[in-house]
Amino acid sequence: MAASKKDRDAVARLRREIAQHDERYFVRDDPEISDADYDALVRRLRELEERHPEIASPDSPTARVGGAAAAFAPVAHRVPMTSLDNAMDAAELHAWGERVAKGLDAAPVTFVCEPKIDGLAISLRYERGVLVQAATRGDGRVGEDVTANVATIAEVPSRLDGAPEVLEVRGEVYMSAAAFRRLRDDKERVNAARVAEGRKPEPVPANPRNAGAGSLRQKDPAITAARGLSMWAYQLGEVVGGPRFASHAATLEWLRGLGFPVNPLIASLDSLAAVEAYCRDTEAGRHELGYEIDGVVVKVDDLAQREVLGFTSRAPRWAVAYKFAPEERHTVLRDIMVSVGRTGRVTPFAVLEPVVVSGSTVTMATLHNREQVALKDVRPGDTVVVRKAGDVIPEVVGPVLAKRPARARPWKFPATCPCELRSALVQAEGEADTRCVEPECPYQRDQRIIHFASRGAMDIEGLGERTVFALSDAGLATDPGDLYGLDREALLGLTVETEDGESRRFFGEVSAGNLLAAIAASRARPLPKLLVGLGVKHLGPAAAESLARHFGSLDAVAAASTEQIAEVDGVGEVIAASVTSWFADRGHRAVVDKLRRGGVDFANVVRSAAPQVLAGRAVVVTGTLEGWSREEAEAAIKERGGKSPGSVSAKTYALVAGAEPGAAKVTKAAELGVPVLDEAAFRALLATGEISPS
Repeated sequence: MAASKKDRDAVARLRREIAQHDERYFVRDDPEISDADYDALVRRLRELEERHPEIASPDSPTARVGGAAAAFAPVAHRVPMTSLDNAMDAAELHAWGERVAKGLDAAPVTFVCEPKIDGLAISLRYERGVLVQAATRGDGRVGEDVTANVATIAEVPSRLDGAPEVLEVRGEVYMSAAAFRRLRDDKERVNAARVAEGRKPEPVPANPRNAGAGSLRQKDPAITAARGLSMWAYQLGEVVGGPRFASHAATLEWLRGLGFPVNPLIASLDSLAAVEAYCRDTEAGRHELGYEIDGVVVKVDDLAQREVLGFTSRAPRWAVAYKFAPEERHTVLRDIMVSVGRTGRVTPFAVLEPVVVSGSTVTMATLHNREQVALKDVRPGDTVVVRKAGDVIPEVVGPVLAKRPARARPWKFPATCPCELRSALVQAEGEADTRCVEPECPYQRDQRIIHFASRGAMDIEGLGERTVFALSDAGLATDPGDLYGLDREALLGLTVETEDGESRRFFGEVSAGNLLAAIAASRARPLPKLLVGLGVKHLGPAAAESLARHFGSLDAVAAASTEQIAEVDGVGEVIAASVTSWFADRGHRAVVDKLRRGGVDFANVVRSAAPQVLAGRAVVVTGTLEGWSREEAEAAIKERGGKSPGSVSAKTYALVAGAEPGAAKVTKAAELGVPVLDEAAFRALLATGEISPS
């Protein structure tokens, strides 16, 4: 069927739009849409062109690799630097695998999986072992000469021993998370000074990819050198006089032997099912790596098989990029409002046009504090970058200045609390936080009850925000102690007003009974959970565990001096002062008395009979163990006095690795010299506290 005028107009519009975004991304390093939104545009264009081949064009963005080179001297690539087709989910990954199998007549295939670094593709050319040129990918045929800047990257060898006459190495230049934090901190310090002087803040890099690309394309190599860029090598380009290889894995080993940085997480796998598992595990551990990745590159390992599969007009058929769910998207900032927490801390948050980030719809995101709003200069009406890394609360990274409306005005932090008391908001000298210091503030009251009932504290199922607000507004619960005086009659008599002005009962017989049962069950929660539920400033779960084990009851903690509390392992002076100050408050003591009268157990401390052979030691667990669930393994460690954090560090005593362990944890352990234990060695560790020799 011939393309309609509507489809032809859509194709023309998409080509123009993508070309504009290519120019901003590849040439100006100032993208105004996210990678996910860009990918969606390209996929829509490709779908239209595939549906109507008569409107396909060799100069379409779907047939090109990237953007044209501009600011630096052009470099023609002797071997084109192709892009990759994307697989957005497991179904598309399997579809690619089926095409590979068909192209190879179902011959056995080994795949190589590599983390897809979110950086800038680079080509390094060596002649007789000397680095003579470094070039960006550009449009795949012509890139930019960035030799002087790449020479400042510590991982890039300037000379090679035993290199062939000509060796071209492809790789990815990137900015590590630590380097990016340093750059952002520096920029924000500069902006703080500018704001204090009444000047506009300068743009702050939104993510490591943009920061890395901008750093690599600096006119002054000294600036590039100061940015701390890094590189991973992943492919050969032109080679003259070098050895011949049968597999991609062998080329990587050779590059590693020459001194190039090759990612330790690269793996050879013999089935697509194993590839899919690698992709899942890598996505789950992406935030432990210390650098940004946005997917996994999957390649056919056998170089002869690659020759058989060949290329499309823009990408190899023997490789695909499996893309993770985007953690960064662009959307419109509708408004900036503030919330008041249980300690009176007033936090600005963004009200957003709904956008899907990391697989969930985001409508609100944190803006941290008033200084961050000023430094980022985000304004209602702006198109903003929204980021949600894993389970982390979504945050607004910054504005897309190219899309700022002409009428957008800087946002002003409110001077009074949004509650009906309208009390003045205070920012203490030297503190970033602004607080409502009115103890009767209803927002603080409600948030204290919500925190008390949360899963990490007293775990009262059914007592969410909506229920707390209803109980609070009716005067049935003004603090956590009131929960234990609630009865069925009071709950069944609670009414709320609907949107149309009608009054209706909030609880039915079943829901009232369920809530009362959950409150009754919470009376027996362990002392550490009760301590957390009280909401003492600075007192987290680990310190609460230490206090509970040391003192044995809430009354003993309340009676202890600051010095006695500070002597407890894992507590310290700041937490100790906060604990004694909390119990010295008359209102807090009244809440404790209500809890006592309500039958809450103040001395529920489970003392382990197991020998404390792991006292003071941190043991990390990863992968699947046959004899324990993850929670049971961590509990076994804690029962013996140890700790079981979620990540490996220099303080880790041992890493227990079951089946399919997190690759990032195993790699980190190897880098730090942390012993890696199998299940048998873990059993021995629990029994003796010692690491058995392998």
